[in-house]
Amino acid sequence: MRIRSRGLAAGAGLAALALLAAACGGGGTTAPSASPSAGAAGFQGLNPGTGAPKSGGTLNMLGLGDVDYFDYNISYYTIGGLAQRMWIRGLYAYPAIPGKTTLPYPDLATAAPAVSNGGKTYSVTIRTGAMWDSTPPRQVTAADAVIGLKRSCNPVQPFGGLPDFETLIMGYQDFCNGFAKLGSSATPAAMKKYIDTHNISGVTASGQTISYTLVHPASYFPTMLTMDPFYPAPEESLNYVPASAASAQHTIADGPYKVQSYTPARSIVFVRNPAWKASSDPIRKAYVDTINVSETGNQTTIQQQLQTNTAAASMEFDSFPPVGATPGLVQQMKSGLTHNFNLGPTYSTNPYFVYNEVSPNNNNALSKVAVRQALDYGINRSHLITDAGGPTLSPPLTHILPPGINGSQNVPSGYDPYPYNPSKAKQMLAAAGYKNGLTLTLLYRPTSSIQAKMAQTLQSDLSTIGVKVKLLTATPSDFYVKYLFAPSVAKRGTWDMALAGWGPDWYGDAAVSFFGPLFSGPASYPPSGSNYGFYNDPAVTALFQQGNSAGSLSDAAAIWGKADQMVMKDSPIYPITDPQQPLYHASYVHNAVYIPAIQQFDPTNVWLSPPG
Repeated sequence: MRIRSRGLAAGAGLAALALLAAACGGGGTTAPSASPSAGAAGFQGLNPGTGAPKSGGTLNMLGLGDVDYFDYNISYYTIGGLAQRMWIRGLYAYPAIPGKTTLPYPDLATAAPAVSNGGKTYSVTIRTGAMWDSTPPRQVTAADAVIGLKRSCNPVQPFGGLPDFETLIMGYQDFCNGFAKLGSSATPAAMKKYIDTHNISGVTASGQTISYTLVHPASYFPTMLTMDPFYPAPEESLNYVPASAASAQHTIADGPYKVQSYTPARSIVFVRNPAWKASSDPIRKAYVDTINVSETGNQTTIQQQLQTNTAAASMEFDSFPPVGATPGLVQQMKSGLTHNFNLGPTYSTNPYFVYNEVSPNNNNALSKVAVRQALDYGINRSHLITDAGGPTLSPPLTHILPPGINGSQNVPSGYDPYPYNPSKAKQMLAAAGYKNGLTLTLLYRPTSSIQAKMAQTLQSDLSTIGVKVKLLTATPSDFYVKYLFAPSVAKRGTWDMALAGWGPDWYGDAAVSFFGPLFSGPASYPPSGSNYGFYNDPAVTALFQQGNSAGSLSDAAAIWGKADQMVMKDSPIYPITDPQQPLYHASYVHNAVYIPAIQQFDPTNVWLSPPG
């Protein structure tokens, strides 16, 4: 579900951690330069400001919708990660340093993991001085990191990316299988008892050091440690159902800000966390005093407000410049007329159409490969790219892995398994028993001007092959929580197609984070995974397992390239684009560095001059 995450070198693991530690000295990040390095963004209008950074002021962020879950270990949505940037810290994080924003850097950790046991054990030491805002404040510990990993596979609302690592960490799948037996209505007391009385055989904590022992060596594991399940969670989190409304109202922060108030789907207010120590945090400078998030706007009015440079409109939250405004902003940026606009890489497939293979509608039509293939031939990707602002903003993507993810380069150049061919689409539908066409329900988020346009385009394109498309709208938060993460909703046929999006859980050697959560059969079905269409091919799953344990990047690339083509033959999704992310901020916002993992400028590192 995470939408976050070209031109990125594969293999951002231990070497990347060591590189950043050496570059930044381990004691704090250096000030970002005014000119971004290669790879920091497609085009970047970085506004470093003049003079020394200033502390103080209120950053007002404007948005359209809410986070998925306000939780330490469960959020699996880019906007959830953006909100967490303020109040939660991970073992590792991506720094606001142009050119290094996709390289993991020690956050709570003191250094890169120590590797032993033939490359199967990774040990991480948590730095002294990182504190929970408890009463009284107390040190974040390795035991807290164990709690975080345990609660991430709770039976009520588990983390959606568990297939990335559930079978990789020794004993973790057994722990999670046992946890699941408590059932989806498990009480906090029952879950706390299970966590307190059951261990993960491959995870141990000793003092301030937590160690993870893997089933097999995995060079990408250090970068996986940036993910939410590896975030420490305070023991108080066990008093509430994970991801629940009650849990969201009882947060304890270890980041530079704490949650003063949270009104779901309306607003979030972050204020300074008195327990946070700048000396313990090499990632966040926390210049501003308060961060206000409004979640009730729309793209057009938000863009207008930002361009007035009023104090009430500083940055976007989950809103981005409207499609119609973006080409002009690109030209202004290229000509040097604005430093407030940015186009950043996403390394994603976003959006894509996913087919609900368990929908009973049309006599289970979408369970048939030939029907899904016919629909693919009936969709005109070039029309959809136009909806998304054209190929500069939205380069076409015809298969699973976007450029920059190891394995994509092993898909043949120019590979497009389903070029637009409405005549062939009609013939295939007739041969599959649907000569009179189908009626399909498309689920999408109308708050996105791009998705609204694509929904209309799909209606038009598929009507030419006899397929009627009905539209079903959802808010950004409901889209995942109430629809895609709810298996019963899919099985009732509430939706047949959905406009979803996906990006890697880490970067470079990250094909696992596409294939594991999206296409690895029952293990990736929601709510534990993000295989929203319930795709299952045992041969493909077996190939994924080979890729997971490949001995080299080149071996892995060959396997992932083959897997990419095998999945596309089954047509579980229709890829559209690997987009650039447009962003805009007010002129008085300085040091706005784009972070692909949150697809936003980092709010914890901007500073403000007087508005106007």
